[in-house]
Amino acid sequence: MFSRIAVANRSLPLSLKFTDIRTYGIIAVFTALSVLTPWLFHQVPAAGPTFLPMHFFIFAAALACGWQAGLIVGLLTPLASFAISGMPAMTVLPQIAVEVAAYGAIAGLLRQKFNLKPVWALLGAMVGGRVALLLAVVIVQAVTGHVYSPLGASATPFSAVWNTIAQSWPGMLIQLAIIPAAFWAIERFNARKKAE
Repeated sequence: MFSRIAVANRSLPLSLKFTDIRTYGIIAVFTALSVLTPWLFHQVPAAGPTFLPMHFFIFAAALACGWQAGLIVGLLTPLASFAISGMPAMTVLPQIAVEVAAYGAIAGLLRQKFNLKPVWALLGAMVGGRVALLLAVVIVQAVTGHVYSPLGASATPFSAVWNTIAQSWPGMLIQLAIIPAAFWAIERFNARKKAE
């Protein structure tokens, strides 16, 4: 029963080889989308932290192309975004980079190594990414003596991460609805094309 609910019938859609130049093009496209989408969302106050647009294409890269692509897109996205737009702020850049790189790596590993369906790979990555964020906030606090959070000086690592989760639940629900549905639709389309 577990395998019917959690395990995908098909293997990873794309298997990237780093000796193939197309791999770098695919990573560049996912990174560009992960940078552009948050910039659009940030035109509306609080839309970015609520709807998590940066995460969307990092998850998509990981689920479509494997953990290496997810990790690389996760690492490059916040760095490229900071270089282009100054966001995320330098104070939170290290912890966000750790968080989104963990999302990409974990989602890709769960899909690639365990062949989990996208929804379960996403849920596992969301939990793992939040744990990675907590560890990053604890390390930043140990190094700088500060917890960088909208909660201000009273924030603890736990309250900062919990505040992030509480603010971002709409984005998580949207990701859990749209990303698996998109992968299901792509698989159905590919199956139909093969049947013709």
